[in-house]
Formats: sequence, structure tokens, C-alpha cells
Amino acid sequence: MSILSRQLEQLIYPVIAVRDAIVFPGTENVLVFGRPKSLAGIEEGSKRGNKVVLVMQKNSSMDDPQKQDLYDVGVLAAIEKTVAGEKGEINTLVKGQQKVKILEYTKETPYLEAKISKLDDIVTDDEEVQAMARYLVSQIKRAINLGKTVDLVFLMNILNITNPQDFSYQIAVVLDIKTEERQKLLEETDLKIRLKQEVDYVNREIKILEIEKNISSKTQQKFEQGMRESFLREKMKTIEEELGGKGEDRDIMEYREKIKKAKMPRNVEEKTFKELKRLSQMSQFNPEASYIRTYLDWLVELPWSVASANNVDIKLAEKILSEDHYGLKKIKERILEYLAIMELRKRKEQKVQSQKKEHQPTILCFVGPPGVGKTSLGKSIARALGRKFIKISLGGIRDEAEIRGHRRTYVGALPGRIIQGVKQAGTKNPVFMLDEIDKVGRDYRGDPSAALLEALDPEQNHSFSDHYLEVSFDLSDVFFITTANILDTIPDALLDRLEVIHFPGYTEDEKFSIAKGHLIKKQLDAHSLSGEEVKITDNALRSIIRRYTREAGVRELERQIAAIFRKVGREIVEKKIESKVVGVTDVAKYIGPYKYSSQMIEEKDTIGISTGLAWTQAGGDVLFIEVAVMPGKGGLTLTGHLGEVMKESCQAALSYIRARWDLFGLTKEFFNKIDIHVHVPEGAVPKDGPSAGIAIATAMVSALAKIPVRRDVGMTGEITLRGRVLEIGGVKEKVIAAHRANIKTVIMPKDNKKDLEDIPSYVLKDLDFEFVNHMDEVLKVALAFPKNHQGFPMIPRKQFAHLPKPAENAGKLN
Repeated sequence: MSILSRQLEQLIYPVIAVRDAIVFPGTENVLVFGRPKSLAGIEEGSKRGNKVVLVMQKNSSMDDPQKQDLYDVGVLAAIEKTVAGEKGEINTLVKGQQKVKILEYTKETPYLEAKISKLDDIVTDDEEVQAMARYLVSQIKRAINLGKTVDLVFLMNILNITNPQDFSYQIAVVLDIKTEERQKLLEETDLKIRLKQEVDYVNREIKILEIEKNISSKTQQKFEQGMRESFLREKMKTIEEELGGKGEDRDIMEYREKIKKAKMPRNVEEKTFKELKRLSQMSQFNPEASYIRTYLDWLVELPWSVASANNVDIKLAEKILSEDHYGLKKIKERILEYLAIMELRKRKEQKVQSQKKEHQPTILCFVGPPGVGKTSLGKSIARALGRKFIKISLGGIRDEAEIRGHRRTYVGALPGRIIQGVKQAGTKNPVFMLDEIDKVGRDYRGDPSAALLEALDPEQNHSFSDHYLEVSFDLSDVFFITTANILDTIPDALLDRLEVIHFPGYTEDEKFSIAKGHLIKKQLDAHSLSGEEVKITDNALRSIIRRYTREAGVRELERQIAAIFRKVGREIVEKKIESKVVGVTDVAKYIGPYKYSSQMIEEKDTIGISTGLAWTQAGGDVLFIEVAVMPGKGGLTLTGHLGEVMKESCQAALSYIRARWDLFGLTKEFFNKIDIHVHVPEGAVPKDGPSAGIAIATAMVSALAKIPVRRDVGMTGEITLRGRVLEIGGVKEKVIAAHRANIKTVIMPKDNKKDLEDIPSYVLKDLDFEFVNHMDEVLKVALAFPKNHQGFPMIPRKQFAHLPKPAENAGKLN
């Protein structure tokens, strides 16, 4: 046993915690110690034969590690030299002597001290060990060639050491590995296993160095290519100058040609040449040069003088509109009138040959519920005119820069979406659709609707200013069309610049014709089916419309047809059937039980329940008004998610009844002893508007007088405190909804009689209409009074004696 081994068994040594710079046996390194425990340990080790144990921390970020924060295996090192630093630290040259294992700590303050035992390696010097050593040497040389930095002393030791154990420790020092991996090499006692680990680590390091060198090489090549191009460009410029030319860069010359071909307005051309001159005087490495190039690209690529042939053929346009869209007669007529005015303006300009351009007609705004064909009609207009069609969606836009663009001072600046659309079209007179204009928002970044004012004003858009372009662009030839679902959210100033065209909801027959003529064919093509492989009967199609959709448009109807075709397509593939005819009984099989009932009116005449007619964004609908009277103290409860206007209608109806208490056979103080509750079912759906006024009043009178309301009567109209019935809107949608719900009689204001001309004749044929001016006339028709042997209502003398006598021509249209 050697003297060192006997000392190890007998002595206890100071322990110094090191962060990540372990010293392997047989290697030297300079370590800097500055922590109080480390300084105290070095001082104590100097007294004990210049020996200390170096142990790595598990977490290098800890400033005051305890014994549990250190690894169990370390190195006994000799302190060969110490030099005090300026800030109290000690620079120490230490040399590793022996790998040791800490058995137990005997002291924790003012320095760590532990009892240790020797750890010997299992050393084998066979052919495999020698081969790995040679391989490691060659790989270290290769790593150095790839850029790895190795201290010359360590490199000489690696090349000259013949002892495989010492060689392994020298290799461990130069490897670029993590602290945990370095500790793993120290703890490994089998030399062969440690050499295999080092082979893996050096191979990994070489792989990383190769990738780094590859990246560096590519970067250098790009830099050299850029320098080469710059040199050649300057050389070409010099040659051209010697030959008497201008010495311009080829890119500058190309830009100059593009500017001339663009045929810009004079002021725009001057601005463009000014920017081109700035670019020609800049170095290509100047960061601003790329910004100017992008700006010039936008200017030269805009269609300043490119226009589509403006051929307005009214008969052709009418044919195209009829092919693409069923119904919408008034809307088509209005569009054709618009196109006719465009043609007249064009003829006048050609005749007068005036330099002054007349402004475009008013901007069109298509307003209607979703799915009624607003966007597709815009495409048809573009097809009829032979122009390009561009559509941008304004829904959710809150930044004014989306419309006007960003100023060029910002990184990544671009023109606004209008200029982008015109560039995309490639002509200065496209049909430009601004979709969902009612959904434009506003926030701290500006108001996009205010930016639209200039673009959509025929008096101003001949000189539209985009922040990015910094020059005016003529939008007067652009055919702008906007679309919206509602008008309430469009600012008044913007709405004033639009000519609103309302799109009503489709009737059942119109939906049937659209499905037969367009939707079924479209979905057959989408699902790779033919008309011979699958057919939908007329009754089945009407069943889908009535019981699976409740909308103003046809989008849900198209989805249901698509669902059926998917099911049939699967049957054709799986069951090898050649064709399928979808009947009424098959509909439920393919798309499930029906969602809506076709029989929507009450089963019998009921006290306190009336049927109102409502307009929604999805078209017309039937609204049931329920009124309950109970003992109380004169309270009025309103439920069903009612809006403020509808709540005021309830209050007006009650005030009308209270003011005429004697005419309805009620006591003067009747309201002080009861509470009235008005409820409109489907409470999750918001409801508002004044048109349910007469329906609410009828339900209240019915509940108070205990007289049922006729279940086959639907009504709409606004009520005043004096009982007058005022005109309302949405007549077509409401009447169609009444027809769909199997209502027989419709009560509406007399002033709305003119609106019936828009309603299909088959709907008018199935309904009786009562046109009224006063609430008394409503009650006469709506309440289910007992009838005499002649069929006339028998009105009680004490109650409702004031009501007018029934008209002989009730329900007849003149």
C-alpha cells in the first residue's frame, strides 16, 4: 500500500465546492475561489500538506451549497500555488491526484470537511482500449480542424501520454460537455466504458462543429457573392460612362422603363422619378434602399391607365342576372337601371369629349339577411359588365390603416386594402365589393368607417389618398358595391353616401326553385355525383325546406342537401347501388328527425294568447304573446328577453286598456287588485320593435275579459295610447311567415295595404287580410266571440258594445 493510500484511509480533508470546473486526476487547472467557505477551506488545506478535496455542485447557481447539494465523488487535489486577487479572491493552481468518494461530512462550518475513501479505476489495456484511444486522438485533431479551440499544453499531453487511464482524463478535460456529463465521466470506474462515453461525446461535438462550419460557409458565400455583384455592377457603370452612357444601374434602367409604361398622372410620375433618383444615389447595402424599391414596385404595378372594356349590354346583363339568381325582380330592375345610367354617361362623355369626368352614380349597398345572394349578385354584375371582381371583407376591421394604409416610416408598411384590391384586379375599373360594411369597428387606432367616406363618395374618390402611396389614386371608375345585414350600425355620414337596396327573404316556392335550378346541381358536382345516380323528389325537397330550415336565405338548405348527398354517396360506394331516389321517408333517415314543425298555430282558441308576426334578420317569424292575470297590486311583469321598444309597447297597450276600462266591462279600480305578466316564449332570443303592439293589446284584453283569441289570426301593427294602429315594416316577410304557419287571417295597418304587391299571388290567395286603423277593429276580428245562426259574432252588450259592426266584405282584397 502506497503512502498516499495510507493517508487517504487515515486523514480527513477540507472539501471545496466547485461550480463546474472539476479537475480530473493527473490534470492541472487554475481555479478562482472567492466564497467564504472556499477561502477557509483553501487556508485549512494549506496547513494540511496542501491537500483539499474538490467536489462539484449539483446546481451551479447556488452560492452557499450545503453537503446535500454536492456530488459524492470528487478529486483529491494538491495546491501547487496561490495568488491573492484584488477583490479578496484567491487564484489557485491545483493538480488532481486521486479520485475519491466522500463517506461522511465531519464539519460544515467555517468550511466543509469530510472523511473520504479511495476510488480506483478498473484498467484494461487491450486492443479495444488502444483502438478507442487512437480514434479519440484522430477525432480531436478533426475537431481542431473544424474550429475547436484546445490549449496547447492539453493537446501535447493527449498526443504524448501512453497510459490509457491518464489519456482518458486528459480527453475528459478538453471535451465540450455539460456539467452532469463531466461528473458522469469522473464517477465511471471502468476505463473501457469511460472511453466509449468519450467517443460518443466527441462525435456529437464534431457533428455540431460541422453544422456551424456549414452555416458559416454559406454566410461567407452570400457575403462574397454580394461583394462580387457590387464590384461587377460598379464596373459595368464605369464602362457605360466611358462609352458615353449615363452609367445607370440595370435595375434603375428597368424602373425607368416601367414608369414610362405605367402612364401615370404627371404629378405621380414626378414623385416616382424623384424616389428613383434617391435610390440611384444610395448604396445597395443601405437598409432604406429596400424600402424605396418596395415603394417603387407598388407605384409601377398599379393600373393607372389599364381599364377593362366597359361594355354595357342591358339585355345580356338581364340574361346573366336571371341565369345566376332566381327571383329578386325589383333588385334586378334597379341594377339594370344603374347600368343603363352608366351607359348613358359613357355616351355623353364620348359625344362631348369633355376632359372633365363626371362622377359615378351613387354607391350601391345591398342590405338583407345572410344567404340571400348579395355577394353572388355582385359577381354576376362583374360578369355582365366584363370587369374583374374584387371582394374584401370589412368584418372586424378596427384599424383605419387597413383602409388608408400605413405611412412609409413604419417597418413593413403597406397600402390599404382598397389599393391592394385594385392592384390585385389589374384594372382601374373593377367591380369592388366591400362585404359586411355594417360590422366595421372602431378603437384607439382610428375609425375605419371614416376612412371609407372618401373612397365611397363619388364627389371625392377621384383623388383617393392612401397614406403609403403619398399620391392620389383615381377610384371614380371603380364600381363599388357594399353589403350589410342591418343598417343600424352603419354611421349616418357613411350611410348617406350609399343607395340602399333591400334584399327580402326568399319564399318557400323561391327556395324550391333555387334548390332545383342551382343548389342540387352545385352539390352534385361538389360530391362527384350525377343526376342519374341520385335524385330528390319534389315532396322530399319541400319537406326539407319546411321542416329542416328556418332562414331567409338558402345556406342551411344547401347544407342539408349536401348532407343527404354524402349519405347517398357512401351507400353507392359500400352497397354497390347504381342510383337512389330520395323520397320523403328517406329524408329523416339521412338527416335525422325534423327540426321544425309545419303546424305552428295553437291547437285551439286560447284566452290570453295571441299570435304576432315579427321580422328578423333571417326573415319573417311567428311570435306568440302570452298574458297571465293574477291577484296583486297593479304590477306589470315583462319577460322573454324584450327590448326597450317592445317593453314600451306593452306599457302603451296597458295604458290603452286602462283608459277604456268602462268599454271593456272592467271596474275603474281593476288594475289595483291584479298583476299582469306578459311573456314572449323563446326567452333566449332577443326581441324588440313596436310592431307587436296590437298583438300584446289583444292578448291583454283577452286575459282580462276572459274571451279567447282566434288561433288562426296573425297580427302586426304599432299601437298608440289612443288605440290607433300605425304602419310597420317587413310586410312581405311577415305575411310569408304567417302563410308558412298555416294562419288564415292577417290583421295589419291599413297604410300597409300598398305593400302587398310584393307578395306572391299564391300566398295572397291562401290568406284573408283585415286592414285596420284602430284597435277596436282588431279586437272585432281577433277575439273569438260566439256566433249567431247567420255566422256573425254575438258581442255582449255590457262588454265591447263600442266595437264596429262586422264589415260585409271582411277579408276581401279590392
